[in-house]
Formats: sequence, C-alpha cells, structure tokens
Amino acid sequence: MHAWPASEVPALPGQGRDLRIHDTATGGLVTLDPGPVARIYVCGITPYDATHLGHAATYNAFDLVQRVWLDTKRQVHYVQNVTDVDDPLLERAERDNVDWVALAEKETALFREDMTALRMLPPRHYIGAVEAIPGIVPLVERLREAGAAYELDGDIYFSVESDPHFGQVSHLDAAAMRLLSAERGGDPDRPGKKNPLDPMLWMAARPGEPSWDGGSLGGGRPGWHIECVAIALDHLGMGFDVQGGGSDLAFPHHEMGASHAQVLTGEFPMAKAYVHAGMVALHGEKMSKSKGNLVFVSQLRRDGVDPAAIRLALLAHHYRADWEYTDDVLREAVARLDRWRAAVSRPDGPPAEALVEEIRDALANDLDAPTALAAVDRWAAAQQEHGGTDIGAPGVVSRAVDALLGVAL
Repeated sequence: MHAWPASEVPALPGQGRDLRIHDTATGGLVTLDPGPVARIYVCGITPYDATHLGHAATYNAFDLVQRVWLDTKRQVHYVQNVTDVDDPLLERAERDNVDWVALAEKETALFREDMTALRMLPPRHYIGAVEAIPGIVPLVERLREAGAAYELDGDIYFSVESDPHFGQVSHLDAAAMRLLSAERGGDPDRPGKKNPLDPMLWMAARPGEPSWDGGSLGGGRPGWHIECVAIALDHLGMGFDVQGGGSDLAFPHHEMGASHAQVLTGEFPMAKAYVHAGMVALHGEKMSKSKGNLVFVSQLRRDGVDPAAIRLALLAHHYRADWEYTDDVLREAVARLDRWRAAVSRPDGPPAEALVEEIRDALANDLDAPTALAAVDRWAAAQQEHGGTDIGAPGVVSRAVDALLGVAL
C-alpha cells in the first residue's frame, strides 16, 4: 500500500531542540534522545468513513513530532497502518450494500488526499492489515506455542496474564479496563475466556465474512492489536521511540499491543514513550463515527476552506487537550492565516531569528503549538504596526512556519 506525496520541508539555520513529551506510561514528561534515525509508529484509520477533524488532530500532533526531529537533523522512520479489514468496515459495507474492499480503497484514497492537502508528512511504510497477514500468522503461532495464547471455539485469544508488565501503559484498574474493553471492540463477557480482558488474536472464519489461510490457526482474520504489533516489529523493531495515537487508544489497543510484543520478544518496553492526542468534540460529544457528529476535512475543503486554515485550527489547541469544534474556531483560524500572509508579503520586517527560536522552544516543550502560534502572532502584529528594516525576515518566518508548523504561507 502506498502513502501520499511528501511536501518539501524547508531547511532552517541553526539547530532544533530535543523533544520533551508527555508519556502516558510514566505519567510525565520524558526527553526523547533518538539516535540518528528516530522511530515512530502511529495507528492509522479504519477506512469506512472520511477523515474527520478528530483524525486530523491526531495526525497533526505526530506530524509535529516528525518536524521537531527533522529540525534536529535526524532522519525519521515513520510507520502507519490501515485497518482495512475489521468489524466496523464490514458492518458499514453491509449497511450501504457495497463491497468492503471497494469501500476501504475509496476511503483510504480520500484519507491520502486529506493528508496531502494538510501537508502531513507521509510515513515511510504505510501498511494495510490485509497485506500484513503473512507476518501476523507466525506471531500468533509463536504466542500459542509459548503458552501465551489459547483457543476458544476456533478463535485464538491472548492471555494478558502472560505479560508481567500488563497494565503499565494505561495504569487503569480492572473495572475500568473491563468497561473500556466492552466499549472499544473487546468481548469481556464472552463465556470461556481465561480472563475477561483477554483480546482476540485470530478470529476463525465466519460465514459471509472475508477470511485468509492462517496455517495451523485455520482460516480466519487477525485481531486488531496483533496487526499493529506485526507491522511495528517488522519495520521498527522493539524499543522504538514513540507509539502514537488518540487518547482512546491507550486502552485497550496500546496496552494490548505492548503486551503482545513484550511476550513475543522478551523485551520491555515496546516503545520508549506512549504519546496520546486529545479528543475533538462537536455539540458536546466526542466526534465519533458511531454517533455521526463529524466535521469532515474533505467537506471543509469542498466548501472552499484553505487547508492551511484547517491546520491552524488544529494547532490552536494543545495536542493533549480535549476541545470542541465550533464555527468560531475555524473563523479565528482563517483570520490568523490572513494576518500571517499579509505580514510575510512585505519585503522586509522585524528581525525573525528570535521568533524561530521561540517556535523551536515551544514545540520542544511537549509540542506546545498554541505558544508557537502566539509568538508568530506577535511578530505579525509588530510587522503590521511598525514594519521593519530586516530584508528577508518575512521569508525566514514563512520558511519557519512551513518547516516547523506545516503551514504554507
């Protein structure tokens, strides 16, 4: 599966800062110190509907991570998956009387278009669950051979008790885990499981549903968590720098994935930092495909909204914060974009070197984009009020905003 085209990232003078970022597993800020190649895995979409602002906010956060690393002159090895076979996708295809493969391909293509428009840097490896199945099957077989998995009516489950570190990503108690498992794709009430929290590794073939040859596992399809584990281990290995996604993935997805990988490899932890973006709400509730309260990036673009304004609307909120989308949020972003573009349209202006360092400092401090935006606002206001004599300063600002914030002026 192919990703989307990369926009050029301008090179800036000077050196970026090492990133301090909030790690869910430790509950505090950690300073990441990757080697020459920084490694990041971000969980991708289940392509049964278009990209909404909640998706965009998550991918914007991890795009900033990449840009901070690139500014430190590191390479970035970024991997993202596409869950192109799963119950929600099959249910939507049946509801709309369309082929599930065609639906997945259509929505994945639209996602690529949205990411391109928003100038999100693409992953080096963009892998679908279906194409990952040949690598998933051996992992499930290994877990079963190690006594960390068991069969229940043809389905294969992972035993969470096989990982002594289980629970160290989300730090939730058993009651909270059980509740979230039921809400987020698990089946804690299924009779016969060794532990209600045990997640499915391999679902035996069901009548009328797609299935693949699972070797000794029999025909079926993979569970959600093992999909990402197989892709991450294949392309990044253990101990990669950041496991990223929305805050709703901390449990069960990232918790279970970490346990799968740790039992498979005998190493801990799977990732050096578990980083989670906040949720975006509309009309008082989290944007959710199941609720239908969505604002789609593609619809905003069709309505003539500049993608740079959409990105500024996302950047106006700290990535870890939950926030609510309103028309005012977008209006403010459009007005900010207009002010910035007017400011950089002149041939000279106030000195810009200090501003570049302010943006760097803000982003290195747990991706504090709102503080970075406020710094650019001050420069633009000074340009508007007093002008300046530094020839080329507007160009420096334009390049910095593009390179570090992903906003093309």
